[in-house]
Amino acid sequence: MKKLVQIIMIISLILSCNNSKILVKVNSKNISINREIEPVKQVKDIIYPYKLNLDKTMNKVLSFSVDNYSKNDGDYNTAIGNLMADAIFELTNPVFKDRTKKNIDMVLLNHGGIRSILPKGKVTTKTAYKLMPFENSVVVAAIKGSVVFEMINYLKTSNKAHPTSGLELVINANDSYKKIQIGGKAVDSEKLYYIATSDYLYKGGDRMEFFKKSDTLYKLNYKVRNILLDYFSIHDTLNPKADQRFIKLKH
Repeated sequence: MKKLVQIIMIISLILSCNNSKILVKVNSKNISINREIEPVKQVKDIIYPYKLNLDKTMNKVLSFSVDNYSKNDGDYNTAIGNLMADAIFELTNPVFKDRTKKNIDMVLLNHGGIRSILPKGKVTTKTAYKLMPFENSVVVAAIKGSVVFEMINYLKTSNKAHPTSGLELVINANDSYKKIQIGGKAVDSEKLYYIATSDYLYKGGDRMEFFKKSDTLYKLNYKVRNILLDYFSIHDTLNPKADQRFIKLKH
């Protein structure tokens, strides 16, 4: 042990000497990870049972889509956006009501949060993961009607079909408002509205800064992806439509 300590001290002394120089030659090589690399059989054999189980889970058929749906199908609202917002309204409102004795008034998501198309044909677990690959959860923010008008202005000027449910918004050709209703009633600037959204948007994501004016937040611990999985399992056929919930008049 004493000899080992002496060796370490000598090495440290050599390395600390100002006049000494240590030259180290480092050789590097880029190795591309692609399909041309042959898999290691031992590793492949270990992974194979897990892959089978994962493929079985991800390819489980939950529903059927009658057509292809994309977030780029409309300027103000889209079929796929309406489906996602309506799914959140349908499945989170009972949870929120059970916990708070209140109802959700509307849902707001973001256009960019839709990460894939909803393809025609079999809808699987993998479909939900492609649509929502993130771990975002639904939260409910309590917002005064005066702030709701800021949200409305955001929707009007964003030039994107952000998914909504529970909101009716009609804009005239000259960009003035013809109808602003939540739950079929005109928005009251003094009323408190409960808006379901994602935790990402509540924190100001996609420049939705108006959510920061809410000082009351309810966490439902319900991921958006899990809502889609549950919704697909409940509804055996998906046939969403673009509708009149958010439109701009031409004349």
